Amino acid sequence: MYIKIRRVEEVTILDVNGPLYIGTAERTLRETIQKLMETGTRHLAINFANVPQLDSSGISVLVRTHTSLACVGGKCCLYAAPDKVLQTLRLVRLDTVLALFEDEASALASF
Repeated sequence: MYIKIRRVEEVTILDVNGPLYIGTAERTLRETIQKLMETGTRHLAINFANVPQLDSSGISVLVRTHTSLACVGGKCCLYAAPDKVLQTLRLVRLDTVLALFEDEASALASF
């Protein structure tokens, strides 16, 4: 998994590339987000355009991130997720918890 980090005003954007499964990919994303939060990041937009699949460990990272940021007055959203990923998120009803957007402009406008 490869993660590119960039900023647009107060929002940190993570461009995630690769499947989000248990192991290295899940650990990489979790550690990246943890380091960003430790340095003061409070608003995250995660670009899922190049994430073809995720498993329960990937879902766990998203839920943990959402909860951790909400506790400090921050926000996390996902955008551009492929249909297969959206189906998975809907299956576990996370589409009712996580802020999901079609594109970066919509995600950034939500902050």
